[in-house]
Amino acid sequence: MINTRNEIRNAGRIVIKVGTSTITHENGRLDLRRLSGLSRVICDLENSGKEIVLVTSGAIGVGLGKLGLGDSRPDEISKRQALASIGQCELMFIYDKLFGEYNHTVSQVLLTSDVFDDDLRRTNAMNTFSQLLSLGIIPIVNENDTVATDELEGANIGDNDTLSAYVAKLIGADILILITDTDGLYDRVPGAEGAILVHEVNEITPEIEKMAGEPNSQFGTGGMVTKIAAAKIAGAAGIPCAIVSGHDPNNLYRLFDGEEIGTFFR
Repeated sequence: MINTRNEIRNAGRIVIKVGTSTITHENGRLDLRRLSGLSRVICDLENSGKEIVLVTSGAIGVGLGKLGLGDSRPDEISKRQALASIGQCELMFIYDKLFGEYNHTVSQVLLTSDVFDDDLRRTNAMNTFSQLLSLGIIPIVNENDTVATDELEGANIGDNDTLSAYVAKLIGADILILITDTDGLYDRVPGAEGAILVHEVNEITPEIEKMAGEPNSQFGTGGMVTKIAAAKIAGAAGIPCAIVSGHDPNNLYRLFDGEEIGTFFR
């Protein structure tokens, strides 16, 4: 079990979750420079012998950008389902292209809450991940918003932070890394006077949970609240969690080098 930052470098199986605000511009279109850098670093970590599962958000935002519908997330669930379908296709096309440039193959895994609730489906999913990772393939995971409305309605799994924690449990990951648009967990609203970055959390207490704010992305469904919840789920399974900024993809290198970056949940 990983208990300190210095042990992160020894993690062999990793789940990385990237949020909508990290991989898209404010208009919902993909931030190709950042996405390219993230893909390069993940491929390099794979080259070093690590097994990585990438959980990605952004399908609805990308769908909006693809159709040129502006930056307003529609209220109707059916419209969001359609946008998710369009955006997921675009996301996988770009991921396949970027990872392919570094000679890595990706696969798409779309999950719903029943996969984790049903013993047979959970076993089938475990076997699929096991085979993909043994073949050196990078699974790219998202909730299947086209047929399941959990994330769209805010129920059950509800967001990809929580989904990534369930995936980490499912595959027996050594660490869960949540990449977001802030440097980590602050003791108050980031940017507020006197705000201090919390570098390490030994236990998720009510005080820690109160530090979380509201979602700050019009395209995403999460926020620091869901990240702390994900860290709590992972921690209960003996899996540490780190929250790091995605503004510089090289932050992943720094994390694995043992630097005090972001917030580390033991």
